[in-house]
Amino acid sequence: MNKTLQQEKDFLLLIESHKRVIYKVCYMYATDDELLNDLYQEIVMNLWRAYPSFRGESSPATWIYRISLNTCISYRRKSKHQIQAVTLPVNFEAFAEDDGNKSSQLRELYRLHALNPLERALILLWLEERSYDEIARIVGISKNNVGVRLNRIREKLKNMSNQ
Repeated sequence: MNKTLQQEKDFLLLIESHKRVIYKVCYMYATDDELLNDLYQEIVMNLWRAYPSFRGESSPATWIYRISLNTCISYRRKSKHQIQAVTLPVNFEAFAEDDGNKSSQLRELYRLHALNPLERALILLWLEERSYDEIARIVGISKNNVGVRLNRIREKLKNMSNQ
């Protein structure tokens, strides 16, 4: 089997085994099914472009999170449309292995489009129970900054729920 064909097979297996991660990130930034599908395709294209240079210095999940989040944040920056909070029909079958508590947390989170893109990324990774070190590597900030920002986000969400 030639190298290119093997690389394609390996990439497809990687995408299949991490599609939940990609969809979770897409749900955080999409306002409708069309945008969700566009973001998913854009992420997969960016992952494919970057795949040959993936050196395995981080876990595949960390690498996928980083590219997925950067793709969605870049899309939002480039978009001339203001993203508005709308209820997105979420297919939670993709999260079947999650316990009920996490699923309900995710449902609530998808409605919180008042958070800025970095805040969404941080809270998603926190809900995924990623370590502060891993979150810092994914979003490109210091471990201490992760803790400070997460505390501020939790306070912001608490204030939003009290209103």
